[in-house]
Order: sequence, then C-alpha cells, then structure tokens
Amino acid sequence: MADYDYDDEDLPDPSLKNIIEQESLQWIFVGGKGGVGKTTTSCCLGTQLAKHRKKVLIVSTDPAHNLSDAFCQKIGRDPTPILGFDNLSAMEIDATEDLDKMQRSMEDATGAGQDDDGTGIQALMSELTNSIPGIDEAMSFSELMKQVQNMDYDVVVFDTAPTGHTLRLLSFPTILEKAFGKIMDLKDRFGGLIGQASALFGGGSPDQVQDALIGRLEETREIINKVNTAFQDPALTTFVCVCIPEFLSIYETERLVQELSKFGIDSHNIVVNQVLFPEKDAEELGEWFDSNKDGLQKEAREICSKMMARKRMQDKYIGQCFDLYGDDFHVVLMPLLDHEVRGVDKLKDFSELLINPIDLEE
Repeated sequence: MADYDYDDEDLPDPSLKNIIEQESLQWIFVGGKGGVGKTTTSCCLGTQLAKHRKKVLIVSTDPAHNLSDAFCQKIGRDPTPILGFDNLSAMEIDATEDLDKMQRSMEDATGAGQDDDGTGIQALMSELTNSIPGIDEAMSFSELMKQVQNMDYDVVVFDTAPTGHTLRLLSFPTILEKAFGKIMDLKDRFGGLIGQASALFGGGSPDQVQDALIGRLEETREIINKVNTAFQDPALTTFVCVCIPEFLSIYETERLVQELSKFGIDSHNIVVNQVLFPEKDAEELGEWFDSNKDGLQKEAREICSKMMARKRMQDKYIGQCFDLYGDDFHVVLMPLLDHEVRGVDKLKDFSELLINPIDLEE
C-alpha cells in the first residue's frame, strides 16, 4: 500500500462517483495548471456521465483546443457527436469569432456599416472593449452560455484554459456586474452622445445604434447574472481541480481552491494525474531497489534510481495534498500509463479509474 500517512477510512471516497451520482449537476468545470491533464480528465468524465445522462456536452474554452486530439476526430465550434456514443457531443469555442459574429448582428440590426477606414459600430465596440478590460471576453462568454442554454443537454463539462484564464472567466459575473452598473448609470446622461458618435462613425440613426449597444450590454448582464446564480449553486455547478504531484501544480491548485471559494463556487474534487505506482510507496520500492541493485546493469541502476527519486518526490507532494484537502475533498490518484490516453477506447478504459480507483490497500 502507498504510505501517504492518512487513515483512508475517515476520508471522502477517492473517486468522482459523487459527481456521477449528483443528478442535479448541470455545469462541471475542469481546471488547473497547464499540462496536468485537464482535457483527458474532462473527456473521461464526459464518457462516464454519458452512461447515466441522456445528453452530455463537453466544451473547450481553452484557446489551444485539445478535444479533437483526445477523441481523435475533428471537433468544431458547433456540437459534434463523438463517435461511439449516441448521447455525447463536444465543441471547441472561438471567443474572437463569437465576438465578431455578435458585432455583425448588431450592424445588421442598426443598419450601421463599416467604411473603408475601419470605422463603424465595430470601432465603437473596440473603444468599449479597450475602456473596460475583459468586457469582450465576457460578452463572448455570455454568447456561449446563451447558445449552450438553448441546447437540450442534461450536463455540460467545461474543459477550461490554464488557471489564470479560468479564474478570469469565472470572475466575469462579479467584476462586470459592477462595470455594467456604471455603464447604465452613464446611459441616461451620455447615451445620446454614444449614438451620435457611432452614427458619425458608420451610419445608422443615433437612436438605433444607442438602443442596440445598450440592449446588447443589458442582455449580456442579464445572462451573466443568471449564470452567476447557477455557478454559485452547488446543486447545479461544481469545479474539479486537476494537478500533478509537483510543487508548482500543488501550489496552483491551492490558489485555485481559494479563489473558487471567494467566488462562491463549489469545489470538492481533486484529480492527481501522472502518479507513479499509486498502490506502492517509495519506501517499499526503495527496499526492493537496495536489495537488488547490485545485480542490475549500470544503465538499469541509473534508470531505477531516477524513478525512485521521482517516486519519493511524488509521494511527498501527494502527502501534502491529502494534508491540505483529504478531510473535505475527494482526492483521486490517476496512474501514469505506458501509453497516451487518446481515442474513445482508451478514454473509456482510463475513465473507469475515476469511478473505481486503484485500491491503495493492495
């Protein structure tokens, strides 16, 4: 048994079975530091949810999309059915394209165009996004949420970008509510100037342009407020933190857990990926190595020595992880495999370990 110095009888079940069994969940975020296996965990969780839910959607919000690579099939910005499933789909969103599409719809609605100098309602939108950092991402995110909410999915798994980007995404509701509040306060005093300026830029009557812009902002705020309420409801939303047993990753996870708590978002599951022999401990392996190393060739001794150093380091940080979260979190140890987890079959096999983890008592 791996010796992480804890009494597992008193700890939460070391699996994600709690997520599968919580049928009320609608939004599941999977996040963590870059390169720790967020996409693999998202895909595995999606495959397990597909066994119990009618329709499951996996959404990648990471600009560097990996869902296509994980499932070994082309996945676009619209929900794409995953081969081998009849109730699992995935999509990779493009925030820039979503924002451009929204601007074009506003142009069509107001009759405001874009002249050869690149002005018009896009110029006004550009000015707005420069004045309020993050508002472009927030409006794009609201478009995504509006799109997803109009789809008939029981649960949505978000494969998020690395921690910093994800925290910014989750902070949209609280930060931009304040920003939109200021905009609405200024609307009555300076709203006419907004419309006149936009009309001068690219055509369309001032009233049309002002109403379209303010209307879009109010719609965005309404969606974000609704999303914020859902995100802060532990019956509807939870966040799965993913890490590997190294200092920087554990540190980033602690930061993520604290920030999620500030935003009022539920988080009680941690997946630790790339664990060397989770069922064994470094001391046990060390005893074997010490008693057998004299009979090994030099190259084999060096390889085993490096493996032992890595195992000791991992056990140290896994122990810290249980010290920090073991009493309150479901901590799942996922083994480092001899092969990549790509393709539906391998994802299905690996996903079983999220629900039926390796027995540490063996």
